[in-house]
Amino acid sequence: MLNPAHAIDGLADSKQLSEKQRDSLTSEIKRHALAWAIASATVEEIDRLNILQASLLAMQRAVASLPHVPTLVLVDGKQSPRLPCAVQTIVNGDQLIPAISAASILAKTARDAEMLRLHDIYPQYGFNRHKGYPTKAHFTALQQHGPCAIHRQSFAPVKNIIRKK
Repeated sequence: MLNPAHAIDGLADSKQLSEKQRDSLTSEIKRHALAWAIASATVEEIDRLNILQASLLAMQRAVASLPHVPTLVLVDGKQSPRLPCAVQTIVNGDQLIPAISAASILAKTARDAEMLRLHDIYPQYGFNRHKGYPTKAHFTALQQHGPCAIHRQSFAPVKNIIRKK
């Protein structure tokens, strides 16, 4: 929830920003926003629900952890989570709406930090480099080492490796 009295320069789609820009903006967002929250879904929930439904669940959790219920939640995309307030979906919202850009930046930096933490536990997968995205290096590590506890069993490349065993 951005503070209208304190605009944050540089907000944009997190995918269009450098890691350094995202980190700097994350600090500013946390310092100046009226409220913010980050939530997630577990690997098991993603496998059980699917990635979209798990994302909507994480949005519900984030809104529920805010200090008060907002009157309106703006969501990037076409799908709307069930919330105790009005919801407006906006396709490409992370490119158009500063509050959605800020949420995108907070989510990306939190996810990247989690991938660095997981790299310490599972260094053979190179999470510090690819951050869990489906890169050639990630697929090579999956082939060499097989999936670990944090890999989604429902993700086709992981499912295929499991089937071959």
